[in-house]
Amino acid sequence: MERRSFLKKAGVAAAAAGAVTFGKAPAVIAAKKYKWKMVTTWPPHFPVLGEGADLLAKWIEEMSDGRLKIHVYGGGELVPPLQTFDAVSQGTVEMGHGAAYYWAGKMPACQFFAAVPFGFNAQQMNAWLYGGGAWQLWKDLYADFNVVPFPAGNTGVQMGGWFNKEINSLEDYKGLKMRIPGLGGKVVAAAGGNAVLVAGGEIYTNLDRGVIDATEWVGPYHDLKMGFYKAAKYYYYPGWHEPGTVLECLVNKKAWESLPKDLQA
Repeated sequence: MERRSFLKKAGVAAAAAGAVTFGKAPAVIAAKKYKWKMVTTWPPHFPVLGEGADLLAKWIEEMSDGRLKIHVYGGGELVPPLQTFDAVSQGTVEMGHGAAYYWAGKMPACQFFAAVPFGFNAQQMNAWLYGGGAWQLWKDLYADFNVVPFPAGNTGVQMGGWFNKEINSLEDYKGLKMRIPGLGGKVVAAAGGNAVLVAGGEIYTNLDRGVIDATEWVGPYHDLKMGFYKAAKYYYYPGWHEPGTVLECLVNKKAWESLPKDLQA
């Protein structure tokens, strides 16, 4: 009886000890996951530019081990292309992708962080941004709009554009209606032309219907995809207006500050 009583008590004690040990096991806390939306100024999955936004979202998800997942919306899918900045600023979405000169109506100085006519090429722009303090100036400029900007690639030197009239001198710019954003548009206006800001997805229709007489875009690859050769007669090079255009990624400031430091890094 004593032996059986001892074994019974020992079994109960062992079970209790196991329960206590199990109860004290360290808890595994799952890392918080974030789901963000990114809107862009480009048509959905647009070659190179839109695909670049898609790839950026993919890389972020992979590098964060799935903790930050970003759904990319092309221009017009969630907000109009040229309302990308407003959507990020107002917190409608967490991220945007485009180019700084599209927001010149809000802050003229932003154009310097995209391209300057007869200015820096891609390598020089990167040197200015990363080594010359320009990125901090860019952040300071956007701070009042609750937006944090990040450089997101560079188009390199662009083509001079497609025209429905031959350009042989500055005189030929007089009265010309040209789709051209940023400081390049200021140069065209100073030469007597009319600079028009049109989202990428609307250019071909406007050129084909005569709403504009000329347009610039990026380069031969994109221009072929867009079919500009069907709507304009003359193609010029080089693109004096954009010798090295910086693309940008926009992040809502509140959303950015909500991320842990390791995801911000």
